Amino acid sequence: MKKIFIYTSVLLTLAVSFSACKKTIDQDYLNPELSTKPIISGFFTEMLNSDRVRPAYWNLRTYFFPQLSVYAQTTTFDNGPGLYQQSDSYVGNYWSDYYYPAGNGSGPMAVYRSMQVAYAGLSTANQADQEVYLEAAKIVLDDRTAKMIDAFGDIPFSQAGNLETASTIKNPVFDDQKALYLSLISDLNDDATYFGSVKLDGNVQSAFSKADILNQGSVLKWQEYANSVRLRLLMRISYYDESTAKAAVTTMLSSPASYPLIDGAGVADYSPATTDILLQPLTTTTSSTLYSALTEIDSYWAPDYKLNTVMLPANDPRIPVMFDKYGSTVNGVFVPNTSYRAMPVTYGTGQQDTAYSHYSIVDSATFLNNIKMPGIVITASEVNFLKAEAYERWGLGVAANAYNLALNQSVYFYQYLNSIGGGTVATPTDAAIATWEASPTVSYTTATDQTHKLALIWIQKWVHFGFLQSDEAWAEFRRTKYPVLTFPVSSPSDYANAPTRLLYPTVETTYNTNYNSIKAKDTRTTKIFWDVK
Repeated sequence: MKKIFIYTSVLLTLAVSFSACKKTIDQDYLNPELSTKPIISGFFTEMLNSDRVRPAYWNLRTYFFPQLSVYAQTTTFDNGPGLYQQSDSYVGNYWSDYYYPAGNGSGPMAVYRSMQVAYAGLSTANQADQEVYLEAAKIVLDDRTAKMIDAFGDIPFSQAGNLETASTIKNPVFDDQKALYLSLISDLNDDATYFGSVKLDGNVQSAFSKADILNQGSVLKWQEYANSVRLRLLMRISYYDESTAKAAVTTMLSSPASYPLIDGAGVADYSPATTDILLQPLTTTTSSTLYSALTEIDSYWAPDYKLNTVMLPANDPRIPVMFDKYGSTVNGVFVPNTSYRAMPVTYGTGQQDTAYSHYSIVDSATFLNNIKMPGIVITASEVNFLKAEAYERWGLGVAANAYNLALNQSVYFYQYLNSIGGGTVATPTDAAIATWEASPTVSYTTATDQTHKLALIWIQKWVHFGFLQSDEAWAEFRRTKYPVLTFPVSSPSDYANAPTRLLYPTVETTYNTNYNSIKAKDTRTTKIFWDVK
């Protein structure tokens, strides 16, 4: 078999050239209103249409569940040897999917570079019409790039795709993670400013709406998306560079009209389908990719800390839509368990194999069999948890209000997932939610000090992320050190504990000679720059 050499300096052009010839996405999204061939709008739709955003089988089964979900304990796992060893080939696939359309992701870097080249070749008049696609695509690229940094640290960025943009072939350098992160934060501010003032002509708006499968052409939603991701990144660096984060966040949160966020005006105005940034399925399927991904590696059992320590003591109203009690078959008859409970994380493989039927699993309608599950980009609940942290640490607002709003929105978000999956669990009453919010382990107003209050925010945000956003859960766990999780010691000895970052895959280290400049930092215990607590 012919071996395919994969490294970022060459692949971008090869992949985009072939995909531009073979894929029909431009034809699917023709814009008759525009006088120019709609290659930029077609690439834009292709960039959005990513199985690394949707809860697709490959992303969950090969990237999230064997690695990130284990390190964040957002799923259960087989507690045996090699527990914390990453799969080089699977992580390599994720790495490649960022740089070019490898088949499981949209290759946001490659597509964006191609959009830049196509845009540069347009007339001034047509550039004005097409600029909106480039600005929106930059938000998506910034979002996906931040996730790469959060996982690996330094990555090739500024010189990646050099063959496309400069007609030269060279190995791309690894950009410094700190400088690149700050540039993403700056870019997102520029993007939000653009969408806050742009006025699209009717034909341009119509074409943009057709191509935009994420926000349906809403310039306000793109402004909110840019601001919300920027808030996420600012809070992520807030213990590394508090002065920078505090100044920027203060400006944002003190001027909500100038910096609109994906936060929802309130519970009554919150609708997950319209408020949150969600990538909906484009086609109807008859089988759930979540079912295959979860069951193949026994990730469908309820996580110990999440259910036993956080949710059950507070009688969390999300339990019935997040979990099934499960049960066992006795003499051919299924006997359901009488209560919710999770298998202890300390159980070894033998104990897991014999005791599993006595413990809860993730809910069937909400997760296992939900064929309408969207990809989660960012939700109002996450944004309000971020606001609550900023309010608490820097006195910028009423933290308790933002925290309780985030809790409410999380309840309604998971009710939404249950309902689109065919579930029939009744929405909790306002009184039931209020009782939960007032319970001793959840209540913000009765928390004893700031450390306790911040812990509540961070733990509940981790619960909200769940396994569908394991990347964000793992990043926030490393940043905040909450929740305080118990990690079984594994083997071999050099993989006894969970890592603090992912190792670079061999698809990059083997062929990019610039790897030598950062090789010393390529260890499992090297921390991402913002991980300073």
